[in-house]
Amino acid sequence: MRGGQGAAEARVLQFTNCRILRGGKLLREDLWVRGGRILDPEKLFFEERRVADERRDCGGCILAPGFIDVQINGGFGVDFSQATEDVGSGVALVARRILSHGVTSFCPTLVTSPPEVYHKVVPQIPVKSGGPHGAGVLGLHLEGPFISREKRGAHPEAHLRSFEANAFQDLLATYGPLDNVRIVTLAPELGHSHEVIRELTTRGICVSLGHSVADLRAAEDAVWSGATFITHLFNAMLPFHHRDPGIVGLLTSDRLPAGRCIFYGMIADGTHTNPAALRIAHRAHPQGLVLVTDAIPALGLGNGRHTLGQQEVEVDGLTAYVAGCSVESALEAASLHPAQLLGLEKSKGTLDFGADADFVVLDDSLHVQATYISGELVWQAEAARQ
Repeated sequence: MRGGQGAAEARVLQFTNCRILRGGKLLREDLWVRGGRILDPEKLFFEERRVADERRDCGGCILAPGFIDVQINGGFGVDFSQATEDVGSGVALVARRILSHGVTSFCPTLVTSPPEVYHKVVPQIPVKSGGPHGAGVLGLHLEGPFISREKRGAHPEAHLRSFEANAFQDLLATYGPLDNVRIVTLAPELGHSHEVIRELTTRGICVSLGHSVADLRAAEDAVWSGATFITHLFNAMLPFHHRDPGIVGLLTSDRLPAGRCIFYGMIADGTHTNPAALRIAHRAHPQGLVLVTDAIPALGLGNGRHTLGQQEVEVDGLTAYVAGCSVESALEAASLHPAQLLGLEKSKGTLDFGADADFVVLDDSLHVQATYISGELVWQAEAARQ
């Protein structure tokens, strides 16, 4: 059986009185967990003649797969793009604190930085499983420096780069070893970008298009080279135009490889993207929506001056907004879709049998009540402890 003899002897947990997100629907079913995985109860009953060792009443709450954030620049005073002597302790702090937000896995994100910062920081943030210590690290997201000067946004212009003739070697010289890297955001209109995209995808690294002035044809060509993601759709790219919709046009393009799903990140805070624009994107291509925080080190600290990579930013007011789509769709956009983007949908972003038992317990207002990783309670709201 799955997991071997050790898994068969592990305790069986049964979560009752809950609604489970499975197959795009909220189902009134129990969730069974053993050995850190979601368990098929029929096999337990009929093949092993066993019942649960412990039952936990969820009080009618929603159980959804743990959230996966593929774009988070830091938080709680920690800036992932700062080359400190102990980068790992900062990542560990953020990993622990985001458990209260239902995040069970994330991609620490570095904004445009000089090569010496990448060479010092990247090796210090390895892929790491989640647990009571914090959310799991799925790999780094390197956003820049190979992006458009015109659409650089908050990225420092002094450190932007373009590809030289030996493009991939240029990238390696900038970043250093790529062992810990999962996503790279670049502008596809840069010369030699397509050979870089092909080299990265060959190594299992997701290529995202962003901070770009690319037209639709350039974006489509990048997808044919292997790109699968769009970094914060609508932000830091050409605005939609009916004659050439730019990167946004990938959501409905008919010139993409057969069966290829393009995913797009969106910051649903009502500020980066107008809620109406978010609804347009979702209705055009709902299965590609990936909700991201794009959180900066100021997350959890409130108003004031904070760092973002090599620059200072001023925070004055923080808001959040949930767009007009179903609860099921929103939850999948924060869990299943990012897992699919990273090729992890068999183990993450799902409550299907055999998947990792990473899940979040939510009330009807979608407030996080508890977070589980590998079937272990790693965070619980104060009210839920009563």
